[in-house]
Amino acid sequence: MKAMQLIARRSFLAVLALAIPALTLPAGADEAPAVVPAFGPVPASEVVEADLLFLRRPVIVFADSPNDPAFVRQMELLKRYYAELDARDVILITDTDPATASSLRQKLRPRGFSLVLMDKDWKPMIRKPLPWDGREIVNSIEKMPIARSESLEKSPAGR
Repeated sequence: MKAMQLIARRSFLAVLALAIPALTLPAGADEAPAVVPAFGPVPASEVVEADLLFLRRPVIVFADSPNDPAFVRQMELLKRYYAELDARDVILITDTDPATASSLRQKLRPRGFSLVLMDKDWKPMIRKPLPWDGREIVNSIEKMPIARSESLEKSPAGR
């Protein structure tokens, strides 16, 4: 009797193991799901403000050269916080070529190294002349008006 139960249990588990992958894929999905690109810096020349307005929160790092020690330090400080920045809808934009003035460089007019935090309406909220720790950037983002209203929408008071 126990042998029959063991065989039945193994058969059930084998059928279940075959059925689970079929249950997890949506109908007609034969190929693998699209890979979401990893969070990382985007050159200012590739950014179109109109496409990202009210969708992404820009954090822009300007420098006169990609070898500027302040720029290198800032990018190191941000690297540990990529997941937290991504969760807050940040787009990390870099501009290290003043010779080809991007629209952001023309609009914000940085001198040398500069870190600019903008809200989702693409208005500058904070400017820093020195590298800033990622934790401080995340905390500053959470204090921005649009970020506060987003957090209230996610978890309204009294619930």
